[in-house]
Amino acid sequence: MSQVTPNTFSTINTQQEILRFPKGGKPTLTPNEWQVWEPQEESELPTELANSKVLVPFSWWCSQVEGHQKEAGVLATAKKGQLGVWFAADDDILKHAEVIENGKKVWPVVAAHFPIFRDGRSFSTAALLRGRFQWDGEIRAIGDVLIDQLLQGARVGFDSFALRPDQKVDVALKQFDLFSVTTQNSWRGKRTLLATNQASINNAP
Repeated sequence: MSQVTPNTFSTINTQQEILRFPKGGKPTLTPNEWQVWEPQEESELPTELANSKVLVPFSWWCSQVEGHQKEAGVLATAKKGQLGVWFAADDDILKHAEVIENGKKVWPVVAAHFPIFRDGRSFSTAALLRGRFQWDGEIRAIGDVLIDQLLQGARVGFDSFALRPDQKVDVALKQFDLFSVTTQNSWRGKRTLLATNQASINNAP
């Protein structure tokens, strides 16, 4: 079921439950406490969201902290655990390395948005956050997130998933039990010993 979106502002609809798959842990379903704000022409965070946990666009965050006019208030809200950011698929995060390094100190969670499931750019965003920026907090997949994307997302760095409202979370939860052998290196670890040993056998003279 999707969240109710008030008419006074726009949010990205998601499930009321989040699928979490922490590194070294088991996949579970937990309540979704975060709303995803999608500004239209608003320059200020809507007052209706003032006491909520909100993911704001990275571009909006940049406009606030780089302009310094609202920086103190934005940083204070983030430090309280109420403000994180979400990256659009076309955000070039490498161009904003300093902002991200500073943001790592205050963001409780970050997310990467899939505008459509066929657009894989947000997989690269997650991989860069884990590899280049050494982000060790939560990275959430939001937007047009389907069950078919879960395994790939888990490999590149996502550890939580806000599935599209029509996806069945009980079915999604079972996806990680389908494959016990990993044949590619990933954020979660190197390929399994079984896969490596099999490759050695196949290449033996």
